[in-house]
Amino acid sequence: MKRTFDLETDNVRHLNEQLQQSNGTQENLEYLVNNPRGKHAIAVGLDSTIGVNVNGHVGYYCGGMNKTANITITGNAGSGVAENMMSGRVTVKGNASQYAGASGHGGLLVIEGDAAARCGISMKGIDIVVGGSIGHMGAFMGQAGNLVICGDAGDSLGDSVYEVQIFVQGTVKSLGTDCIEKEMKKEHVDKLRKLLNKAGINADPTKFKRYGSARNLYNFKIDNASLT
Repeated sequence: MKRTFDLETDNVRHLNEQLQQSNGTQENLEYLVNNPRGKHAIAVGLDSTIGVNVNGHVGYYCGGMNKTANITITGNAGSGVAENMMSGRVTVKGNASQYAGASGHGGLLVIEGDAAARCGISMKGIDIVVGGSIGHMGAFMGQAGNLVICGDAGDSLGDSVYEVQIFVQGTVKSLGTDCIEKEMKKEHVDKLRKLLNKAGINADPTKFKRYGSARNLYNFKIDNASLT
């Protein structure tokens, strides 16, 4: 069953009310959202296995706090797409602005184009796969999850990272505080291959490098004070 909304004549509040009322019911229900035209907070706080297809560009926080829903944006996304996502999937067919997937606890965020600054900031278990490149401070203070970058990464990648695994196919402009390159073992290649397949992105996992925490900042030591 498919329902269509046109945000040229309808409003986001009404759309979100209808999407949220589907919570826990009709798991095969599909929604098509036309003419988003950069409006903010589309499809936020969903808690069911519905599908939402947004046909166009969206503004801030699209798909925020998502839980189990499958949201596809056929366009670009503004700041904070899939912010604080718990589970489910959010796919951006274009580019994403800053702090995509911020504080995400779970689920999968796929950005087929590029992502701007602070992609994956404070990740807490989310998996993020970027088909293009990202800006500076990717995975800043990331605690858990995986960040896959098929293109290049900007300055200060993985600054103050905890246990996030970062995979980069292209070049890294610079690593942030306490982030180092790590050995790419078979188990990591296998994990990366599964993530790429799940995201539907064609890339060779053996061409990536892995980065993560050197763990010098886990506990405060006076000798490491200059690193902060």
